[in-house]
Amino acid sequence: MLDWADRTGRFFENLLLALLLGGMTLLACTQIFLRETGFGSLLWGDEAVRLMVLWIAMVAGVAAAREDRHISIDVLSRFLPDRLQAFAAAIVALFTAALCFALAWYGNTMVQLAIEFEDILLVDMPAWIFQAIVPVSFFLMGWRYLIWFFRRVRTVFTGSAA
Repeated sequence: MLDWADRTGRFFENLLLALLLGGMTLLACTQIFLRETGFGSLLWGDEAVRLMVLWIAMVAGVAAAREDRHISIDVLSRFLPDRLQAFAAAIVALFTAALCFALAWYGNTMVQLAIEFEDILLVDMPAWIFQAIVPVSFFLMGWRYLIWFFRRVRTVFTGSAA
């Protein structure tokens, strides 16, 4: 069941990334074409491209968290024994999860303010719809790093990899 959930999650993350990247490229090229040929541009086009960049960054962050592939500076692990490496990695994963959960909390506050002030994007759409990716993706990243934390703690105590 967990393997199926993992495969399904990977599929939808990758599909969403591909659709967003393809749509962003198509929209940006359309905007350039319209401007260069003198037809003006789509009123909402540039804002939509910026929103797609935000969504791509957030979904890519979630995808990176599933593989533990976020950028990190790892100086000490080369000099530590295996169990201490796992312990240090567990502490880093726990700190990363806590930071992601905090960012999800504040992202949710941002979305609540957008709802309260009735902010709009793309001419007449509620802004919170597009901004909701921030708390959702940071929550998912935090959840994944919490899982990485428990995997590494298991490694510390059992000596076997997750």
